[in-house]
Amino acid sequence: MRKGTFMELCDLLSPALRRKNTKMRADLTIEKQVAIALWKLAAPDSYRSVGNQFGVGKSTVRAAVMKVANTIKDLLISRVVTLGNVQVIVDGFAAMGFPNCGGAIDGTHIPILAPEHQDGEYLNCKGYFSIVLQALVDHKGHFTNINVG
Repeated sequence: MRKGTFMELCDLLSPALRRKNTKMRADLTIEKQVAIALWKLAAPDSYRSVGNQFGVGKSTVRAAVMKVANTIKDLLISRVVTLGNVQVIVDGFAAMGFPNCGGAIDGTHIPILAPEHQDGEYLNCKGYFSIVLQALVDHKGHFTNINVG
């Protein structure tokens, strides 16, 4: 991710991520919260490993990841994932030679480290632990629906 993109993401998320310093501790900066979350989401590292990377505890990593992910879901996902005008999408696919098509769908398995007490629920047909991601795009390649689980 480019620095400009990272800073723009931090600016967009900052109203929801900003917290006050207390007498017990100083709050993490917005940039550090977002960096921790992006690092954890991008790499299969443990919370402890990511915490060591950023000089925080594993519970702080978990809290940052959850807060940033939920904030992205609440504030930004509607900017990226929109249905749009269905007739325009159908006409766009028809012009490409796919009549009566409302979207292109595909899925993938995202490898994860499964929780020890629920590992059987995350084992896929290929023999490794994963979460399934499914996405639908319109005729321009813009996401219209995303489902992860």
